[in-house]
Amino acid sequence: MKKLILTISLLALVGVSVPVTCSLAQEEDTPAVGELVTEDGEAAAEVSSGGGGGFWAVVFKSGPLAFILWLSIFGAAGAAVYFTVDCAITVRADRIIPQALVDAVTEAMAEGDVLKALQSCDDEPGSLANVLSAGFSHVEEGYDVIEEAISTAADLETEKLMQKLTWLSVVGNLAPMLGLLGTVQGMIAAFGTLASGTPDIGLLAGNISQALFTTAGGLCIAVPCVAAYYVFRNTANTIVLRMEALTMEMIKDLRHVEVVEED
Repeated sequence: MKKLILTISLLALVGVSVPVTCSLAQEEDTPAVGELVTEDGEAAAEVSSGGGGGFWAVVFKSGPLAFILWLSIFGAAGAAVYFTVDCAITVRADRIIPQALVDAVTEAMAEGDVLKALQSCDDEPGSLANVLSAGFSHVEEGYDVIEEAISTAADLETEKLMQKLTWLSVVGNLAPMLGLLGTVQGMIAAFGTLASGTPDIGLLAGNISQALFTTAGGLCIAVPCVAAYYVFRNTANTIVLRMEALTMEMIKDLRHVEVVEED
């Protein structure tokens, strides 16, 4: 489990750092906005006091409001990694439907020992165990009550599973909104610079960079989140349907099973 978390986190870190590194490298090879360039490719003079700057300059020099906005975007990126790793660990068939539990309950039901099956569920806690335990706990009340208890428990376990995916969807929807807010803030600052009468070209370029970088940052978070959400949701639905079918298959013999009392 720890290896899986580490691997996915490293991949996410690489995915975030590569475009930033490329952006910084491009900024280093390009003269700052407002600088004159000679035929040799060297900056001859700086015309604007705004100067150039790369991604980190946009983050740290765009004002306190923009800096808070960037903190929110980075926080959304961290949340996206966390919920993606969490879903990758929990939304798995072998975790929700452990084969050891299926074998143990199947064997107990073949012997007609409900108490043994119930003990197997206690030994292997999880979604399937909770659903089966709900049915076995009402074995003396009739098959209709057992089916109702299992249906209720299955709905509860499905809701718990979907709640994890909901947080991933929330991050996917929130990230582009943060990016759009940064776009609006950057454009307001840009038009404010133009309204000054003698606009600083470097400052104006920095405002526009702020607007575009926040938009790109929000989309870079939202696109993987939305894709991961639908992948995990479809996987979860498939697993839940399989769990419900498997549960009904294992409890069908309860119509004729009697509880074995321990001496």
